[in-house]
Amino acid sequence: MHLFWENLMKNLIKLWTSEFKGMDSGSGEYELEKSVWMAIGEATASSGAIIPSCYGARVPNISADGVYLTAEMISFWTLYIGPALLQRKFHQRRYYDHFIRLVRLLNICLQFEITQDEITFLEEGFVSWVKDYEVLYYQHDPERLPTCPLTIHAVLHTAPSIKDCGPVWCYWAFPMERYCGLIGPAIKSRRFPFASLARHVLDQARLTQIKVFYNVTVELSLVTPRLGPIHGSYESPAYPTCRLLPPKNPDRPAINTLSLLIGALVTRFTVDSNVHGAARVTPGVVKRSLADAHIQEWGKVQRIDSDEGDTMRASEVGKTRDDSRDASFVRYEMYVDIHARQRNVAPEFKLETFYGQLQHIYLVHFNTAHPELNLHEPATTIILAQIKSCKLNSDESIPGLDIHFYSVMGNTNVIDITSVQCVVGRVACGNNRWAIIDRSGSLVRAISQIQDEEEEDLEADE
Repeated sequence: MHLFWENLMKNLIKLWTSEFKGMDSGSGEYELEKSVWMAIGEATASSGAIIPSCYGARVPNISADGVYLTAEMISFWTLYIGPALLQRKFHQRRYYDHFIRLVRLLNICLQFEITQDEITFLEEGFVSWVKDYEVLYYQHDPERLPTCPLTIHAVLHTAPSIKDCGPVWCYWAFPMERYCGLIGPAIKSRRFPFASLARHVLDQARLTQIKVFYNVTVELSLVTPRLGPIHGSYESPAYPTCRLLPPKNPDRPAINTLSLLIGALVTRFTVDSNVHGAARVTPGVVKRSLADAHIQEWGKVQRIDSDEGDTMRASEVGKTRDDSRDASFVRYEMYVDIHARQRNVAPEFKLETFYGQLQHIYLVHFNTAHPELNLHEPATTIILAQIKSCKLNSDESIPGLDIHFYSVMGNTNVIDITSVQCVVGRVACGNNRWAIIDRSGSLVRAISQIQDEEEEDLEADE
């Protein structure tokens, strides 16, 4: 924690802002213009409103004098906000590329699992990064030796430490910083701060012993334990991975506002024409069937297939506070026909990733069977999400990082709620450009069922 966030990154920022031990840039050009750094700080602060709270605390204006930055804030800025806002800001691109290489190495360090090949890659990568650091900042000038503190050498020991101790999430828990944050509010006297701290620590120790000795941890907890589902929520056995949460629109949506929903249901209920007895589903048939269906519009959906499932909010339902943080942008997966623009070509579907704003969440419940929709079960529940997609800029990307850019919104899609994977954040980059940041990594990725079935067929043929 202290090696990268409290030392290395703080020193890099000081180098970029001409505040590192009174040194200039020497023969290099790594210093940012003051106005540029101030704009980056303002953009960092404003992005807090469009990054969900589950991503961590708001990062304040890092360019302001005397601003307090925790290690968590610096790490989040380094991994997500910095790569987007520093793009095209240096006079020479090699300084930005050098920073991005560090971010890629740090992302590997933070993986849940690390292979032996990745450890070797880290070891070689940090060696190369330090050598380039010496060229870019130290410049092999003895008078610039202060740019090479001990922490630069310590970077070289990162990979061996992972090899000996395991992935860094096992021990990068910020324990001291968290403990200081817990006892800090206990200071009631500026004249005798340590007396307040000592009394608080003693009281906490006594209370902990009472909880353990009498087994009353739950009874004495100041945080009410959450037992069972949230009041007013909805769960369906057909959707074991998600839970609908209030607010809920008390009125049934008008049928004339459900054209996209009807189109999605037509696609959903249409089966292969070669299937014997299959009904031909049209928009008119779906519209008539919806007249008898129970339709609700919900405001939030939560993933419950893990203990830390994201909660995503529909932007068009309910009200938000002025200080709320936007949790309506999501990542979702859809099958796309790669031959959609070619006539008389059999469809071939490929699973692709999309980003967009969740606008509506529809709960549709058919109380009876509907043979005209190819629904033969006595009751069917369907949960759909209406999402306005982000039109990604294909010519903009950061190699090796899961950061994407967009300027305009694209088409609106209505998909099954299980296709929605997680909530994402955004960073306003100026000039009507936004960067999409996704913290989920490889752990929250849909697996193509079509690909699995093809692999099973190949194994069966062999």
